[in-house]
Amino acid sequence: MLSGVNVALGVTGSIAAVKTVELAHELRRRGAAVRAVMTPAASNIVHPWALEFATEVDVVTEITGAVEHVELCGVDGWADVLLIAPGTANTAGKMAAAIDDTPVTTCATTALGADVPVVFAPAMHEPMYDHPGVLEALDTLESWGVRFADPRIEEGKAKIASEETILTEVARATTPDSLSGRHIVVTAGATKEYIDPIRILTNRSSGKTGRAVARACYIRGADVTLVQDGPAVGYAEIVPVETADEMLAAVTDACATADALVSAAAISDFTADAVDEKIRSGSPLSVDLEPTPKLIDAVREAYPDLPIVGFKAETSGDDAAMVREANRIHDRVGLAFVVANDASVMGADETRVLLVAGESDPDDVEEARGSKDVVAGRVAERLADVLGA
Repeated sequence: MLSGVNVALGVTGSIAAVKTVELAHELRRRGAAVRAVMTPAASNIVHPWALEFATEVDVVTEITGAVEHVELCGVDGWADVLLIAPGTANTAGKMAAAIDDTPVTTCATTALGADVPVVFAPAMHEPMYDHPGVLEALDTLESWGVRFADPRIEEGKAKIASEETILTEVARATTPDSLSGRHIVVTAGATKEYIDPIRILTNRSSGKTGRAVARACYIRGADVTLVQDGPAVGYAEIVPVETADEMLAAVTDACATADALVSAAAISDFTADAVDEKIRSGSPLSVDLEPTPKLIDAVREAYPDLPIVGFKAETSGDDAAMVREANRIHDRVGLAFVVANDASVMGADETRVLLVAGESDPDDVEEARGSKDVVAGRVAERLADVLGA
């Protein structure tokens, strides 16, 4: 997600500075190179040596004759992005007023003047976050193009955003916006079909791939609607659903304003006639199953020209069989392309897929493998190519 990205990490004097050692590690795990810059107040909370250990680079704690701010964040400087995490009310106000009295604020003024992307992760007590002057400063920074990793409001505090949220915003700030202005609808995870108020029919899908695709589209500038039975995320508008019927209704509605649909969810193929009371255990039971409507067929009927990306999971473990099945649904529905994979990767963090263009171009079969973030990025790039064409 951040392979090859140079991140200048500005650390200011919030108690959340204690989290920056792990944040620096996580940035590097995702492929970034990191150099830390600290205010004097931050150095009183976490020792510069800790960040030196985490980044394996000397930490900037003062601006010297080496003009570190220009070397890091100036025109043609080292940094691809300046990430200020945590960002205090004091630092936000100084940035908005172009006051340069710490290494971090001096780097910020330099970055803004040199058109280097800036991401700000606020962390402070909630009354400070709600102060009119602080809100005005944040609005000013936003008007200048600063991106925000919005805090979590808990226990009277505007707590620093999760690492995933911060990394996602850094990726969006440093990735070409090939899907800017596009509305992408993505489905993720399994659906549930009730047998009684307690028991359900479902499958092993975790939703990780669908959510990774949604995030990859957001990182490339899209507005994303994520239809799923799953957790809240900061990079998409969530439409919560449980059953196949609910997912079909929600997707059909969301696609009215969509530029594309990525149908990654493992939707139940069968539903049951649910009863209103719990079925008592201990006796034989037969359940009559009825097929559920095919979501991509229904969406294609409602929106004949909408680009749709389909997913096809198989259990054979045979590439030729996966391609045949992918071609079949591609040509039946008129899909942009199909993402085919073996069902053994369900729930795993690593995956391997084949991107299949259909019988009209049988030689266009591309393999993508690695983390689900990496594979999702390739799916999003291919979708951008489709929409661009």
